[in-house]
Parts: sequence; C-alpha cells; structure tokens
Amino acid sequence: MGASARIGPNAVLQHLAVLDAALGEGLRGALMHRAGVPVPPPECGMLPEDQVTPLHRAVWLFLPDRAAGIQRQAGLAVGEYILAHRIPGLAQRLIRVLPAPLGARFLAAAIAKHAWTFAGSGRFSVASHRPLTFAITQNPLAVGPGHPSCHWHAAVFERLFQALVDPRLTARETACCAMGDPSCRFEIARRA
Repeated sequence: MGASARIGPNAVLQHLAVLDAALGEGLRGALMHRAGVPVPPPECGMLPEDQVTPLHRAVWLFLPDRAAGIQRQAGLAVGEYILAHRIPGLAQRLIRVLPAPLGARFLAAAIAKHAWTFAGSGRFSVASHRPLTFAITQNPLAVGPGHPSCHWHAAVFERLFQALVDPRLTARETACCAMGDPSCRFEIARRA
C-alpha cells in the first residue's frame, strides 16, 4: 500500500447507507470501528488508501455471506454519484448519441484518465478493446478471501456503461489479485 496513495471518498461514503440498510446504523458503526475507519465528512476530499482498504476488508471478513451484495450496492451507488456529480451533462449526452463501440471507447478513456480516484496505489489500464477489458494491477481493494472480490469496482463500471453506452452491458471480474492473479480484470460486454 503506497504511503501517499489516495482513493476517492465515495469508496467509503457510499458504503454507509448500504451498510445501514443491511445492518442498522449501530452495527455499521461497530464494523467501521473494528476496521479502524473513521466516518469521513461528506466533503472530505480524497482519503488515504489505508482508510479505505480496511473497510472493504472488514465487509468481507465480518459479513462473508453478504459481502458481495453489499460491495455491489455500494459500487452502484458510486456509479450514480459519478453520473450525478462528476460527468458533465454535455459529455453524457455526447457518449449516449455515439455508436456504442465509439461511446465505450470514449467512456473507457475518461475512466482511465480518472483512475487515480479509484485505483489508489494500483495501476489501471485498458487491457483490451475487444472485448473491452480493464485491468488493475496490485489492486488495493482486492481484499476478499481467495475468490474474485472486486464487486465494488465491477458495479461502478457496470452502472456507468449501462447508463451511458448500452443498458445491456455488464461488468464481470474475470481475474482477481485476491486469488493470486497479477491483476484484477473486468470485462465489459453485452450479456444474453
């Protein structure tokens, strides 16, 4: 974990409502306390990676049967936040009117440009355009116990691509650092 690596606050903030709905505010507070993660103020700016990773790890450690769903719901909420506050309306309209392959490339380039906000000390790349595949090498949020655990990242990607490119697109993690793979890989493709 890089000492100066930072991750966007929504990697924690969007978990709050999801955890409150799943556990109640009291148990969510206990989980965050156990993880050593303070509740950041809404406008806190980028967080040190070591204030984000422990929460993702604690969800998998203490809620193993519910972790995938919690991570997915928090990731979808981050996608909604990005659509509402980070991608200008004009850019969203442009992506939506482009043919899907071109819109996907445009959105992938924008995601790559802003990867520093969600990859922390990891290294993000567009590994392939056919099928569109993202890779995060040394992903600091790959903390699940020995199986693909990056439901949060996959849900963020899926929400953005469904909203802006094609509602039939899904994001599926095909490799994960938590399983010993060299990178977490996310395939964005239309599912039957």
